[in-house]
Amino acid sequence: MSIKSIQNSMTSFFSRISPVIGKIGENKYLQTISGTMMSTLGPIMVGSVAVLLLAFPIEGVKNGMTAMGLMPVFAAVNSVTIGALALYVVFLMSRNLVNKMIPQEDGTVSGALALMCFLIVTPLDKTAEGVTAIPATWLGAQGVFSAMVIGLVVGRVYVLFRQKDWSIKMPDSVPPMVTKTFDSLFPCFAVGILAIAVNRIFSSTSFGSMHQFIYTIIQVPLQGLGGSLPATLLTSLLMQILWFFGIHGTNVIAPIVQPIRLALDTENMTALAAGLSLPNIVGNGFFSIICWGGSALGLVLLMLGSKSKQYRQLGRVAIVPALFGITEPVIFGTPLVFNFKFLIPFVTNNTINLCIAYVLTNMGIVARCSGAQPIFGLPLGFHAMVSGRISVVILQLVLQLIISPLLWYPWFKMAEKEALTKEEAE
Repeated sequence: MSIKSIQNSMTSFFSRISPVIGKIGENKYLQTISGTMMSTLGPIMVGSVAVLLLAFPIEGVKNGMTAMGLMPVFAAVNSVTIGALALYVVFLMSRNLVNKMIPQEDGTVSGALALMCFLIVTPLDKTAEGVTAIPATWLGAQGVFSAMVIGLVVGRVYVLFRQKDWSIKMPDSVPPMVTKTFDSLFPCFAVGILAIAVNRIFSSTSFGSMHQFIYTIIQVPLQGLGGSLPATLLTSLLMQILWFFGIHGTNVIAPIVQPIRLALDTENMTALAAGLSLPNIVGNGFFSIICWGGSALGLVLLMLGSKSKQYRQLGRVAIVPALFGITEPVIFGTPLVFNFKFLIPFVTNNTINLCIAYVLTNMGIVARCSGAQPIFGLPLGFHAMVSGRISVVILQLVLQLIISPLLWYPWFKMAEKEALTKEEAE
């Protein structure tokens, strides 16, 4: 079978499955999960800054903040942001699902009901003084998956009640605000009774609570799988293959893996705040730092020194945005999409960089990422500073400025040779 026939077969295959993949990307539940996890990045970033200041590596600065009494403030900020992540997730998950399924509804009522249900199924405890309190155990990373489940279930029940118009009918003379309150009574009692039943059922089991059940049966295995090198490489390959065939791979894959990686990052941030060793290598922060800009900066750097006028001009246009992690000009300007000359590097370069980074981190040569979420749009090097370790910054620079150009070099030279031949003929 010739190279051309293989290319045609691959193109035909992805043309057939692209509608299915498109439907997956448009799935309201996956969109809700993705949107919710993105919405929590604000509190996560505030908490991340607080944790990084708590564990600031320069003793003089740390002592100065201690003298000003800022350390307890930073600890409190961490507790109500990263330490209470599940509360944000359960509210936003339910609210966003309702808004996706019924656009004219803002979903706030559903979010409040989901938060209520989450607290109902959360086991209470007592302080040493006998005061009833909510343990922080399930409010943070350990409660994220149960928060997702509760948020989606409550949101779907609320949508069902609204679509079936199961509500208390009020006269037209009643003010709209009062009518809206009565509209939510039926779903409120329905999900409240359901939450009480769930609480009672799980409290009579060896798990003790729904949170413990989901954490043990679902979250721990998924985090173990999602935090492994093979799973990380697989998701990277799938993303890039979809990108190559013109499908937004990030939108398709991210909703599935992002909750797992954010939970891993949250565990790292919690450990960092407590002064403990970081438990996880892989996380959303690790993936973002290592796969910065799709590892396409190396190709742009090669274009800048190209003998081909076409590639040299494209390199000049693409270099500034590429230094800030924006590589769409080179992806669509080369193009890399549907360009089989660049198929192998476009699909595999991120995977190779992830392997290098994982091995170096596992060997202790490079520090583990703190779990703080990098800010998209920061320039190369600065983007990795949220990791809290200079070794991670150096790693990102080496991967993007040295390793990436080397990985692109043989494929670029072949394409450049063809471009030069055409330019000379013209």
